[in-house]
Amino acid sequence: MAVLLRGLRAGRALRGLTKVTVPVATSPHCTSVRRSFHRAVLLQVQKEYDPDDSSSTTSTSSSSYHQHYQAHPSESEPASAASEQETPTPNTSYADQAGEESEDYETEEQLQARILTAALEFVPQHGWSVEAISAAAETLGLSSASAGMFTNGAGDLVLHFIAHCNAQLTEKLAEQHNQVQLGQAEKKTTSEFLRDAVEIRLRMLIPYIDTWPQAMSILLLPHNIPDSLKHLSTMVDDIWYYAGDRSTDLNWYTRRAALTGIYNTTELVMLQDSSPDFQDTWAFLDNRIKDIVNMANTAKQAQATGEAVVQGLMGAAVTLKNLTGMNQRR
Repeated sequence: MAVLLRGLRAGRALRGLTKVTVPVATSPHCTSVRRSFHRAVLLQVQKEYDPDDSSSTTSTSSSSYHQHYQAHPSESEPASAASEQETPTPNTSYADQAGEESEDYETEEQLQARILTAALEFVPQHGWSVEAISAAAETLGLSSASAGMFTNGAGDLVLHFIAHCNAQLTEKLAEQHNQVQLGQAEKKTTSEFLRDAVEIRLRMLIPYIDTWPQAMSILLLPHNIPDSLKHLSTMVDDIWYYAGDRSTDLNWYTRRAALTGIYNTTELVMLQDSSPDFQDTWAFLDNRIKDIVNMANTAKQAQATGEAVVQGLMGAAVTLKNLTGMNQRR
């Protein structure tokens, strides 16, 4: 009897459903509302017909919703896309979660060195000036105001160039030294080594020879003299070290002072040299290196001669004492 009553109720509900008229809409929103209305009526009928089939009804509704989502993905995708765009992405280009600096991190000193190195390309055009630094900053994608990072202005550019050249010279001398140690090259004499080292260093000035007098005048400014002398003494010391000098007496100072004078005078000759490939400059350098070697040999000979004279005088004094009997015991 109960089953018969449920059947009659279901029939009445279906007849009422057929009589319901829903206005036709062309928009997707109205279509979704109409489908939701039909789905709700069907669910109510199923519940009245068989209340025990709630689990199947739930699965049917979920599958129907899934089909509706697939049929109208545009209603939910914009919201999810917007949420993904609003989600901030952590910036790990400078530091990771542990606080350690990454490989892409660039310090202020490294940035300054990069700008000054790029500025050397503009020295022939702008000279040793702040304008060259500003032009280099612009080529690196920075503002021309980045030149304000360099408080010494053109002095920083010249000193950077000298330090860069000295580093290249030291690298070449170390490479030659290693080749000699491995037996891949013959060891040069002291004069040949000194001459080649000074020539290598001076040849680094050739691309900027027209503007180098300006650089020398900048180095002579009072606030640049200490750093200029420091770079010069470091270069001369490295040359003598790789030449094999290990002296710890007064010769350490005299040799470096002599080579410093040779470098400075040869540099001045180079600025006035108009011969092909600066041949006159290298001839002048060769003569000065020979002079310093001859002076060293002369000093050694004088020292040896002086020691021989002293020993001879001491021997003569001892002989005189023996002849006069002053050394005899009484």
